[in-house]
Amino acid sequence: MTTKNDVEKFRDPVLAKKVAEHIKKLAPPYETKFCHVCGTHEWTITHYGLRSLLPDNVDVISGPGCPVCILPASDIDEAIALTEKGVTVTTFGDLIRVPGSETSLQKAKASGGDVRIVYGLRDAIQMAKKNPDKEFVFFAVGFETTSPSTAIEVLNKPPENFSFLVSHRLIPPAMELLLGIGDLHIDGFIAAGHVSTIIGMKPYAVFPEAYGMPTVVAGFEPLDVLFAVDMLLQQVRDGVARLENEYKRAVSWEGNVKAQKLLEQVFDVVDGHWRGLGKLPKSALGLKREFSRYDAREKYDLHIEESRDILKGCLCHLVMIGKIKPPECPSYMTSCVPESPKGACMVSNEGTCRIWAKHRVTKLR
Repeated sequence: MTTKNDVEKFRDPVLAKKVAEHIKKLAPPYETKFCHVCGTHEWTITHYGLRSLLPDNVDVISGPGCPVCILPASDIDEAIALTEKGVTVTTFGDLIRVPGSETSLQKAKASGGDVRIVYGLRDAIQMAKKNPDKEFVFFAVGFETTSPSTAIEVLNKPPENFSFLVSHRLIPPAMELLLGIGDLHIDGFIAAGHVSTIIGMKPYAVFPEAYGMPTVVAGFEPLDVLFAVDMLLQQVRDGVARLENEYKRAVSWEGNVKAQKLLEQVFDVVDGHWRGLGKLPKSALGLKREFSRYDAREKYDLHIEESRDILKGCLCHLVMIGKIKPPECPSYMTSCVPESPKGACMVSNEGTCRIWAKHRVTKLR
C-alpha cells in the first residue's frame, strides 16, 4: 500500500532536479517527442511545470487520454435522445457539459430533460429502485479503469427499469492509431498507470516488438513522470526499444486478472468511434448479447443518423492527438474557456485545454 511518505518521496524537489540533470545528459542532439495517453499525466506535467525541467529539444505531448474528451458527439446525441423519450439519464458531472452535435446534456436538462449527476453507479441504481415507474439509464464512460465497475453491476442484475448506455473505450488501440498518423512524430510512449493496473503490461508489448517504440508504464507523481522520460531517453540512446515498468508499486505484468475476467464475461470488444479520430477497430466495449436487456441502445431503439464531432473554430481533435498544444487553437481562452467550453478538451478536469487554462498557460514553451 502506498503511504503518505511514499507519495512525498515522489515529490522530492531535490531528487527531481537530479533526475532532470540526468535527462539533459541523455537527451540526443535532435528533437525528441514522447507521448502520454492520460489526463492525469497531463495534469501532473502542467501543475508541477515539468516541461520547464526538460531540455528544449525533449517534449512530452498529450494523446487521447481523457475519457470524457474522446466521447464522440454521436454518443452524447444518444443520451440527449433518451431524455427526449422521457428517460432519466444519470452520469458523472463533467459529462453533462460535453458538446454533442448541436447541444449538450446540460442544455437538455435546462430544456426540461431529466438529467441527474451521480457520484457512482450504485447511486443511479438506487434511484431506479426507489422509482420503479420511471426508466433510468446510466451513461457509462471511461477506459479500462472504470469498465469493471459497470461489468459488476450488470452481473448483479439491476432492476428492470434500469439500463446502460455503454461508451467504454480501450487505450492500446488509440496508441496504435497515433503511430499510423504520418505527420505525427513520436519517439516513445508513457502509458497510463491506472489503466495498466487493470490490463497489466502485456497489451503494450506490441509497441516495442512490432513498432520499435520505447514504452514505459508510469505513475502520476512528478518523479514518476521524470523517471519515465529518463527511461525512455535511455532506450533511445541504447537504440533498443523495450517495455518497462516505472510504476512497479501498482502495476504487474498480469494486471488485475479478476477485473479482466469480469470484462470478458460481460463485454465484447467492438469497433468504436472516438471524437475527432473516427472509427477505431476493436477499441470499444459492447454488452454481450445475453445482456442485451440492459443495453439502452437496443431497449430504446437509438439510431443517430448524423453527428458532428468537429465544431467550427475548435481544434480539440488535434489537441487530443498531440499535433498542436492548446494555445495553437484559435478558440483557446477566447471563445473557449472553462466557464463556457466550446470543445470537449476544455470540459473535463482531465482535458488538456482545461488543464492548461486552469494553470493559466497561454504560451508555448
